[in-house]
Amino acid sequence: MRAVHLLLLLLPGVGVLLATFGLPLFWAVLGAFGLGADGAGFTLIPLTDIFAEPKYRKGLMMSLYYAIAPTTLTLFVAIPLALMLQKSFIGRKLLNGLYKLPLAVPAIVAAFMVLTLFEQGGFIDRLLMLGGWNIGKIVRDPLGIGVILATLWKDVPFMTLIIAGAFGAIPSDTVHAARSLGATRLRAFWAVQLPLAMPGITAATLLCFVKSLGNFAAPSLLGPAYPLPLSILMYDSYRDGDWMAIYAMGTVLILAAFVVLAAYYTLTAAAFGTGKAASSR
Repeated sequence: MRAVHLLLLLLPGVGVLLATFGLPLFWAVLGAFGLGADGAGFTLIPLTDIFAEPKYRKGLMMSLYYAIAPTTLTLFVAIPLALMLQKSFIGRKLLNGLYKLPLAVPAIVAAFMVLTLFEQGGFIDRLLMLGGWNIGKIVRDPLGIGVILATLWKDVPFMTLIIAGAFGAIPSDTVHAARSLGATRLRAFWAVQLPLAMPGITAATLLCFVKSLGNFAAPSLLGPAYPLPLSILMYDSYRDGDWMAIYAMGTVLILAAFVVLAAYYTLTAAAFGTGKAASSR
């Protein structure tokens, strides 16, 4: 009876999620196989085209690059910043407010900010020219540096908020006990704080990765003309009315996200014992 009561309590929330997210996702996957309302019958051609045609294949690689590269860089910025915010120092409240400002800035505005600052002939380039230097090509370059900068600027406060909460939930006595047993500050961080905070770090990383995987504003303004990520190619297919290509690209992005996230979770669980850390808390 307890299981039935629990199921009834969860039914409204789960039902809303299934109706608003699960059902559209289900129809999108069906459409990728030609089984949707716009399809002509079961076919694998739209999915195989993603891997056969260079435009789509390179677009998938670019989408993964735009998701993995900024998420990794954001992680290396957010963890030290989150640790810093656990300390008491002059100006801490000011820093605690300033680093959150990008959260209030829309992604399209952040992309235009990077465009204005870092484009050749832009604000920073003109400042460097006074000293005889040149900023080089950062916007629309083959490596997508402008896209990574815009994504990094937007994601650092988001990831830091989650990771700071994870570090803040660790009892201070745990770290003091490790230090009293002879562990250095670095050793205490690596062996105690990081494993205990890993569930929060993993959640922040996965959320930023999924968000960046479908990034549209920054790649369209700051990225190279070729290859284009699948998010932009999906919009181009929408303008052409090619819904089967849209469904196929969306399905491939979902599968790629699951593969990358599963690999990340497996590696972190093996390296830091995420599951054990979570259960001990």
